[in-house]
Amino acid sequence: MQEATNPISAWESFYVIVGSSGAALTGLQFVVIALTTELRRRRTSAQFEAFGTPTVVHFCVALLLSAILSAPWRGLSSPAFAIGLTGAFGLLYTAVVVRRVRRQTIYALVFEDWLFHTALPFLAYVTVLSAGLTLVHHTEDALFGVAAASMLLLFIGIHNAWDSVTYVAILPEDGDAAEASAPGEAAVGDESQAT
Repeated sequence: MQEATNPISAWESFYVIVGSSGAALTGLQFVVIALTTELRRRRTSAQFEAFGTPTVVHFCVALLLSAILSAPWRGLSSPAFAIGLTGAFGLLYTAVVVRRVRRQTIYALVFEDWLFHTALPFLAYVTVLSAGLTLVHHTEDALFGVAAASMLLLFIGIHNAWDSVTYVAILPEDGDAAEASAPGEAAVGDESQAT
C-alpha cells in the first residue's frame, strides 16, 4: 500500500503552494468585499451571490483539493472518492451560479464574464470529477488533472477579484452599473456588482 501513496506525495510542495495561495486569496477577497461595500451605496445580495461568493468558493476548493492530496492516505481509493465528490459538488454549484447570474439584473454579462464565471469553473470541476473517477487506475494523469484544475480555479478567482476591484474603482458612486461599463471593461462589472 505504501507504493500507492508515492505518486501523491511527489506533489506535496505543489499543494503546499496552491493551498497557501487559496487560503491567502480567500482572506484577501474578504478584505476586497469589505472595502468595496464601504465605497458603494448600491448593492444587493443577488450580486454578492452571483459574483462574490463564487470567487471565495473557487479559492476554498483549491485549498480543499490541496488538503485532500496532502493528507496521509494509505491508498488511492479514499482520496479518489473525496476528489470526485468535490468535483460533483463543484458542478452542482456552477449550475447554481449560472442561475444566480441570470437572476441578477444590475449587470448584463458579456462573453468574458460568462467565460470566467460559468464556463471555466465548469471545466475545472469536470476535470476534478474526472480525476476523482480515474485516480486509482490512471494516477499520474489524474494528479495532473487535479493540479491543472486547482490552478485554473485560483486564476479564475484572481481574475474575478480583480474585476471587482477595478469595477468599483471606475464606477461613479451614484452611477448605474450599465452606464459605467466601457466595452473593454465589461467583465469588470461582474464580481464587483456582488461586492
